[in-house]
Amino acid sequence: QVQLVESGGGLVQPGGSLRLSCAASTSIFSINVMGWYRQAPGKQRELVASITSVGNLNYADSVKGRFTISRDTNKNTVYLQMNSLKPEDTAVYYCGAERRFGPSGSYYYWGQGTQVTVSS
Repeated sequence: QVQLVESGGGLVQPGGSLRLSCAASTSIFSINVMGWYRQAPGKQRELVASITSVGNLNYADSVKGRFTISRDTNKNTVYLQMNSLKPEDTAVYYCGAERRFGPSGSYYYWGQGTQVTVSS
């Protein structure tokens, strides 16, 4: 089992910054992909950013140049630095982890989510 705990959400003005943290219960080297997703009311959940166990990065087009995903392997923690925040970034942000077994097996784990609200 992989347990994920998010923190760092809150209320921020447009143009401001927040740093989200996702602490995993096991070494992130044992997790193939960790990612940040977000879901606003009435909208589908979307991938914001992801990082693989070997450090490959992926970002949604809407956040490129503004958000940065990073990791601290000693703390088993993944971060999402969010700069130049916009009202459309408002959502519940979830940390997700995919653990793969063999060529076709995998498990996916989710944190409880943290609210990010961007408003003046």
